Amino acid sequence: MELILVAFIMMAGFFCVILFFGCFNVVGQGTAVVLTRFGKFARVQRAGLNFKLPIIEASAKRLSLQNQSVELNFQAITFDQANVHFKAMLLYSVLNSDEETILNVAFKFVDERSFMIALTRSVEGSVRAFVATKKQAEILALRREIIDSVKDQLDQALASWGYHLIDLQINDIGFDEEISRSMAKVVASSNLKAAAENEGQALLITKTKGAEAEGNAIKIAAEAERQAAQLRGQGIALFRGEVAKGMTEAAAEMAKANLDVSFILFSMWTESIKHFAEYGKGNIIFLDGSPENMQETMKHMMGMARVPVGALPKSGDQ
Repeated sequence: MELILVAFIMMAGFFCVILFFGCFNVVGQGTAVVLTRFGKFARVQRAGLNFKLPIIEASAKRLSLQNQSVELNFQAITFDQANVHFKAMLLYSVLNSDEETILNVAFKFVDERSFMIALTRSVEGSVRAFVATKKQAEILALRREIIDSVKDQLDQALASWGYHLIDLQINDIGFDEEISRSMAKVVASSNLKAAAENEGQALLITKTKGAEAEGNAIKIAAEAERQAAQLRGQGIALFRGEVAKGMTEAAAEMAKANLDVSFILFSMWTESIKHFAEYGKGNIIFLDGSPENMQETMKHMMGMARVPVGALPKSGDQ
């Protein structure tokens, strides 16, 4: 009898120890615990040491309030019937730590797997609905628009579940191999076309600038030639004036000295022959330097000097 009593006391003490430690519940940081009393929601326990009624109250669910992520792989079809393959990362979290939000997270879905199916299918459906209105050539440039469209469509639904979509990162957008090859050919042909156009423009600019430079050079050369001809004409005119002036003075002096004026022509004749000899530079000039030819030439020159200017034959007269 005493043994039975001792055993009963030991069992009672052990049971009391279990009940004592069962009265306390430790909740980790970033976590919330949902307590039920006989299967009905009782309250939410926050991070730290919490008290609960043993046997009467039970921990129904332990929820993480931290950010969570999931990777998605799915495909969509564009408006022009091209398959687009997406690889994305979904970042989400519990909306807040309010009791109502915790209740939605804990009891909206049967389990975590059901929630993940609903979340991923919703994201995929939103992406597919957006892609179905676009052509394949537009998809690669619409990452941000796709993300904004998905968030706009899911924010309200996720809030009713107690969650918030933080970010959707589309890491890769790919097409079927045949489509990728055709797109690469289109890009290559566009690049070749652009290169040809640029080369043509460069050649046109080069030709235009070259023609402008050549025209400017011709213009500058013509202007220089015009100025040079004008200066040469002025020099010749000055030379002839000085010659005429000198010959007039020389003729007057010779007349005073009773000398023949034709001596001036003889002197000019000999100076011309000397000039030919000094500056001929090896060129052959046939010149009759005999006295008879000199006399004949002077007769012609003196005859021209006596002819009035108006009587001289004009260019083109027979």
